Amino acid sequence: MNAWYFLCLLSVVAIFIAFTNQYVLKLQTTIAITTGSVVISLLLMVLASVSGGGITASIAQAVDGLNFNMLLLKGMLGFLLFAGALEIDLRLLRNQRWEIAIMALGSTLISTIIIGYFSYWVLALCGWDLPLIYCMLFGALISPTDPIAVLAIIKKMNAPDKISVQVEGESLFNDGVGLVVFSTIFALIFTGQEPTFAGVAELFLVDAVGGILFGVVLALVAHWLICRSNDSSIELLITLCIPSAGYALANLLGISGPLAMVVSGIFIGNVTREVGFSEHSQQTLSHFWHTVDAFLNSLLFILIGLLLVVLPVTWTEAGLGLLMVPLVLLARFISVSLPYLGFRRYRKYDAHSVKILTWGGLRGGLALAMAASIPHDKLMVNGVDYHTLMVMMTYVVVIFSIVVQGMTISPIIERSIAEGKNE
Repeated sequence: MNAWYFLCLLSVVAIFIAFTNQYVLKLQTTIAITTGSVVISLLLMVLASVSGGGITASIAQAVDGLNFNMLLLKGMLGFLLFAGALEIDLRLLRNQRWEIAIMALGSTLISTIIIGYFSYWVLALCGWDLPLIYCMLFGALISPTDPIAVLAIIKKMNAPDKISVQVEGESLFNDGVGLVVFSTIFALIFTGQEPTFAGVAELFLVDAVGGILFGVVLALVAHWLICRSNDSSIELLITLCIPSAGYALANLLGISGPLAMVVSGIFIGNVTREVGFSEHSQQTLSHFWHTVDAFLNSLLFILIGLLLVVLPVTWTEAGLGLLMVPLVLLARFISVSLPYLGFRRYRKYDAHSVKILTWGGLRGGLALAMAASIPHDKLMVNGVDYHTLMVMMTYVVVIFSIVVQGMTISPIIERSIAEGKNE
């Protein structure tokens, strides 16, 4: 099936699931679409075992032909991050800038190290002797909370401002940091570079700092153009150029496109929106990007569910993925709790902050896209390709994160809201 036709078909299926969910399950849309697509995948696999697998093979070929890694990392991610960053309140962000910066950088690095070492030991105990640096790569790709999954649920729940800005700000920035860490370890493994401190620092700084500076430049250019335009359609199209051409240029320059999108989105949403758009244009801007965000989210999460059809599922690899779930949650808890030991000495926080940040730290398409980018046939462990092992383990963690954590985070947030009203 033609890739474009297949995407169009998936869009209809995703929107149908979302529409039906309003009246039947009434779950958060992201959770409903992911759960629905996993159920569809399982039904297709059962149908394949009964009828011979012709339909499943066609769908698997179509999903595989989309190149999930390229579709998300090089395309959709820019739009989703920019749309999410547009809604960040800079005043609240500025008030908690140190907390967000420390968690986005420090917590991501701490989590990467903890998951890397713990997964190395757990896998070794299970008879899977994986080199430590390969386990660190898994730690890097699974540590960042996915802003696409997190923002969708936090917005729906109307979480308290102090918590929501931490969750949103951290998730928007730590995915950029996580991608930089992943790219650095990836380069050390697969390009043969010597793991010197200077080399690693250079890779990290060029990617991260370069992305932030490029985001500022993109935002300033767009701001100048928007302020000199008197056509609302042109103003909207200028914002569209940032996550399309701007994101593509960042990738071509070898710097962090995600960080550039976050920085430029925050600037346009807080500075340009106030001085460059009329009141009517501001509403149009919000409606347009909300629609883009909702549509791409729907498409992304049905793809995540349907990846089950493509993956070479075995009980052994699925079991290893389940072992990684508590490990990832433990690493998240430790990496969030440690900074909060310092934070609480200077400021009062919601009593449920660590719980919400830990259980609400969802993983999603970003982790899967990074896992999918790992080359095939570079390392075999117990007769299994390292690429396949990483994708399968990541998939199990992601599905648990979106479905189980996403469905059970509500009571914690509701308790926080209730206690906040009673204070």
